[in-house]
Amino acid sequence: MSAQPRFKIKVRNLFFSYGENVVLKDLTVDIPDRAITAVVGPSGRGKSTLLTLFNRLWEDIPTARMLGSVQIHLNGSHRDIYHRSCSLSDLRRSVGMVFQTPNPLPMSIYKNICFPLKLAGKSDRKQMMPAVETALRQACLWEEVKNRLREDARSLSGGQQQRLCMARALVLKPEVLLLDEPTSSLDAAATEIIEQLILSLRETCTIVMVSHDMAQVERVADRGLELSDGRVVLK
Repeated sequence: MSAQPRFKIKVRNLFFSYGENVVLKDLTVDIPDRAITAVVGPSGRGKSTLLTLFNRLWEDIPTARMLGSVQIHLNGSHRDIYHRSCSLSDLRRSVGMVFQTPNPLPMSIYKNICFPLKLAGKSDRKQMMPAVETALRQACLWEEVKNRLREDARSLSGGQQQRLCMARALVLKPEVLLLDEPTSSLDAAATEIIEQLILSLRETCTIVMVSHDMAQVERVADRGLELSDGRVVLK
């Protein structure tokens, strides 16, 4: 078994733009493994864009352009995720993402969690239920929904929906979890639950999260990266 790397993600000389708008300029940064890294800074400075570079979510935007390299340690070695040998579907199985606004699919709670498994070609029904339960337990949601799995996921509260989205991202056991302001639309009680969940996940995966809440960054992050004028400042 290969040793765990010191750095999970290595970004080198990265430039990114939307048309004429240059968002990131010659960015070079290392993201530590098995840690929570918070990306902070003013609005419109490229924080969410940086997350999408780690799972290539930006590639369908016609005006977007990138130069530089992003390497992620996957399956025992660092890989250039933009090299043609790197499968996009494999990448997104290893690098999960949860967005600012909960986005449950218009289907049952159970089918929401199964959806990524089916996309990954896992169709053994005997394995589905244990995987769903494990993911919901990880997301601290199992006890609240174990008798409601056939109900529409959109019937859950906002905080429950966000934890459902966390469970859906966790069901494939990602090595990296990207969180784009995951508590910005939640009340204080739901925020506390999500923060405790984030802290518990640090033991099993690398977490990169965008947050405008500096108090939250102090509570949960091991390290902060501030984006300023398209460049990064370590906090």
